[in-house]
Amino acid sequence: MEQLYVFGTGNAAATHYYNTCFAIRDGEKIFMVDTGGGNGILRILEDMKIRYEQIHDIFITHEHTDHLLGVVWLVRFIATRMLNGTYDGELNIYCHDGLVSTIDTFCRLTLQGKFYKMIGDRIHLIPVRDGETRHILDYDVTFFDIHSTKARQFGFTTTLKNGKRLTCAGDEPYNTACAPYVEGSDWLLHEAFCLYGERERFKPYEKHHSTVKDACELAEQLHIGSLILWHTEDKSAGRRKELYLAEGTQYYHGNLYVPDDREIIEL
Repeated sequence: MEQLYVFGTGNAAATHYYNTCFAIRDGEKIFMVDTGGGNGILRILEDMKIRYEQIHDIFITHEHTDHLLGVVWLVRFIATRMLNGTYDGELNIYCHDGLVSTIDTFCRLTLQGKFYKMIGDRIHLIPVRDGETRHILDYDVTFFDIHSTKARQFGFTTTLKNGKRLTCAGDEPYNTACAPYVEGSDWLLHEAFCLYGERERFKPYEKHHSTVKDACELAEQLHIGSLILWHTEDKSAGRRKELYLAEGTQYYHGNLYVPDDREIIEL
């Protein structure tokens, strides 16, 4: 059965949580989505017993540091294994076409030449278009533009082997232009910057983010079977799950998840 490996759940400013990123795991295969903001991802992979040799597909949603910079570390460590003969096959990094040069530049400026040379050889930066479908692992993954107001950003939707549809809506509020991809999903992965009750404290709308109430009302309206909330503040660390579930279940009657870092969710 597929599993969702939750690597991080925090927003860009969080220090008690790692930045939001995750993977779909199918047996020994991993499809990783975003990489967080630094080498903390290496410790998380180790803690969750994921080997670099299992990672052959990574999708980067957008250019913000809390989603992007960890990929440089993964390129370095996977390239090392390619060079010493312990990594079989290739690494594919998917992103929208405007992000290819950004990832390439970060790697060129920060990695040793022997590692950077693997890009274009066995490490591939693959641009995807709005509405394009790629076959990744055993899934047909359709990427879509979430119509971000800040930086161009893509989400994706796919159907799992059990027939359920899983959709990642990015880290900004839902745009109705994404309805064909989001509406009726069995699983929706959505940001919730803070509680609605604490909106004056955290000012999510100024940052173009949602509250727990907003995300849950949306999921109810779009007939979502299971909703996962993350990309949150961290001032409620230790009580976040309790507080977010208490607010969210008032507005959403499906299966509501507020995972912690390093949780595994059965899909």
